Amino acid sequence: MKTVNHWIGGTSVEGASGAFGQVTDPATGAVTTRVAFASAEEVDAAVAAAKSAFGTWGTSSLATRTAVLFRYRALLDAHRDELAGLITAEHGKVHSDALGEVARGLEIVELACGITLQLKGELSTQVSGGVDVASIRQPLGVVAGITPFNFPAMVPMWMFPLAIACGNTFVLKPSEKDPSAALRLAELAAEAGLPDGVLNVVHGDKVAVDRLLEHPDVAAVSFVGSTPIARHIHGVATSHGKRVQALGGAKNHMLVLPDADLDAAADAAVSAAYGSAGERCMAISAVVAVGDTGDALVAKIRDRAEKIKIGPGDDPTSEMGPLITKAHRDKVASYVHGAAAQGAEVVLDGTGFTVEGYEDGHWIGLSLLDKVSTDADAYRDEIFGPVLCVLRAATYEEGIALINASPWGNGTAIFTRDGGAARRFQLEVQAGMVGVNVPIPVPVGYHSFGGWKDSIFGDHHIYGNDGVHFYTRGKVVTTRWPNPEDGGVDLGFPSHR
Repeated sequence: MKTVNHWIGGTSVEGASGAFGQVTDPATGAVTTRVAFASAEEVDAAVAAAKSAFGTWGTSSLATRTAVLFRYRALLDAHRDELAGLITAEHGKVHSDALGEVARGLEIVELACGITLQLKGELSTQVSGGVDVASIRQPLGVVAGITPFNFPAMVPMWMFPLAIACGNTFVLKPSEKDPSAALRLAELAAEAGLPDGVLNVVHGDKVAVDRLLEHPDVAAVSFVGSTPIARHIHGVATSHGKRVQALGGAKNHMLVLPDADLDAAADAAVSAAYGSAGERCMAISAVVAVGDTGDALVAKIRDRAEKIKIGPGDDPTSEMGPLITKAHRDKVASYVHGAAAQGAEVVLDGTGFTVEGYEDGHWIGLSLLDKVSTDADAYRDEIFGPVLCVLRAATYEEGIALINASPWGNGTAIFTRDGGAARRFQLEVQAGMVGVNVPIPVPVGYHSFGGWKDSIFGDHHIYGNDGVHFYTRGKVVTTRWPNPEDGGVDLGFPSHR
């Protein structure tokens, strides 16, 4: 059986704790891999390697860093299919979706390649007689990233390329459910010439996470995951004096106005709700139909959803794969099973779905719930699966009030032909990322990703300018030099007095 080891100081390191986790193929349910779980001492070794490497990497030239990153970008591009294959094998998402994940991660590597512009300082001359003031940004030191199972390559690439471009060294703790992609990213970085210890990967569970949160040599922690864990990460890490960006969960709404193109809205809803089996924090999980649009919109969504082909991720004809684990599959199904008792109309029930020849896989079909109450569990909780709730609102005002009452504020979208309504929505809605006739408004790499309210803990969003600011700290230097004629070595300067 394949074993996934740690990556510390530029080399593969076998686990010494004696603890291992199991990695399954979601399409078959079979255990394919074991992953070493780090002890606190093994985390300490990774942090020590990063701290040692920071001594030279933190003062290296921007030209040195970008040369490595350009080579890294080329290697990632050459290994797209391999990385996507690792994602599919352990997460279950279809190959085309996995390729898209790698592409979105590459955007941040490309941003990191341009760090020379991002780190340009500011200079004001002659703020007073003979006095200049400069603002510069410097790296923090050792920083850590704790990443989720749903994007095992993309989310790590949202963090460490920018962090190391800024001069930091990095310790990554990826999800133990699908760790192989993260390890391969580290191996390719070493192949690109990244010095030993600049990027380290430790696998594990709460033991590893807690040690990173409390370690005195870790200056900052980046996290993406559920809201309860994000709140915990933020609280513990900040209590130990660390800078934290902790991105949490979501319940993303799509507001459909009566003037919207319902075919386009239905296409968008199906793609955004069921893509990647709904296992993404930017999935649309609640459609708010305004006025008399509900019945027609639900019919169109149902018609499209029934045609989605579900199957193994390595089958090129599959449009949706299985869920990550059996336990998660059962949890998602429970929301559909209890929906009718809480007042919803179950339009599609995918909980009995299976794939012939893969009966032990973690399968679930597409579920569609209509006329869902805001008190229902299916609406109140982040399901993280292919379950779409449709709610009804009489007016725009009622719809946006419903959205803004949600404790989450990650992403949202409006579908309309009315520019004035769209402009009003983007100003009034309480969410960090807004789409206008765009269902999943994940920003491009040179803008920042992040929500509001319980979808984020900390002051900085991830990647973009916020990412650069998170991984650096500002310093202001005020300088005054005496005129040569005022003393010191005589350099022959003429006097202007």
